[in-house]
Amino acid sequence: MSWFEFDWVDAFTDKPFGGNGCAVVHNGSNLSVETCMAFVRETSLVECTFVGPSERADFHVRYFLASREIPFAGHPTIATVASLRSRGMIAGTSLTLETGAGIVPVTFHGDEIEMTQRAPEFGRDVPAEAVAKAVSLDPQDIAAPPQIVSTGLPFCITLLRDRAALDRARVDIDALAALATVTGAGGTDMIEPFLVTLGGATERGDTYSRLILAPPSPTEDPFTGSATGAMAAYLWHRGLMEGDSFVAEQGHGMGRPGQARVSRQGPTDAMTGIRVAGKGFVLMRGEVDLPDNAGSA
Repeated sequence: MSWFEFDWVDAFTDKPFGGNGCAVVHNGSNLSVETCMAFVRETSLVECTFVGPSERADFHVRYFLASREIPFAGHPTIATVASLRSRGMIAGTSLTLETGAGIVPVTFHGDEIEMTQRAPEFGRDVPAEAVAKAVSLDPQDIAAPPQIVSTGLPFCITLLRDRAALDRARVDIDALAALATVTGAGGTDMIEPFLVTLGGATERGDTYSRLILAPPSPTEDPFTGSATGAMAAYLWHRGLMEGDSFVAEQGHGMGRPGQARVSRQGPTDAMTGIRVAGKGFVLMRGEVDLPDNAGSA
């Protein structure tokens, strides 16, 4: 067993108890998969990160759910960089992160942290009936064909007709598992529906979203940065969002409001990247005693 320093950071907010929390474990990128997943379960958070040195970038970041390692995640990226910055480990106005989805560039605009997610990959359309059943809605609540989109992590982007439908959505665990076969996910992987409506939760927002999760994760994600990037690409690709930048909101119905500024690189028919920016609030820090058996890095 060894002691590791960690920070608990609320991402996509500048206030305590808003946005989405993430525990950032420093010098932990070589911990075993089992230890990392156990740590996530212990925190009851959706995701945690484990940071270490990199030969390809400024830092190496590994991302974990309670059930598996994933290549990339948005709010943990904001949280990780906010943690590094608060500890004085970053010099200058930019850095790079080595992730399972490739090198992620990060820049600073005052206290705002902006990550550039990779060029969107547009996958198959998914039957509205299957998606609606997974979130306990009627197919008529869905306003456009759901589609798998990834800017580092795939989601089934699902545009709903109104806020009322978004508020009614509830997970159907059996139907969500069945949806995994439709989306092509296998094993323990899950491509969750990311539900979005046009119009924000506040006057400032342009979109409002929810991500409902299945066990062993918490029931809902307060703010999902990777899905926000995929959602933005979907809206621009389908001509549903004007302009080249907008404000995405999520988490207000959970009492954890979060906001991100989203912009694109390249024209709507040839996007080369999606930029997602937000703030991070370091809520607490300390040390955790973890088994230090090395895992795959």
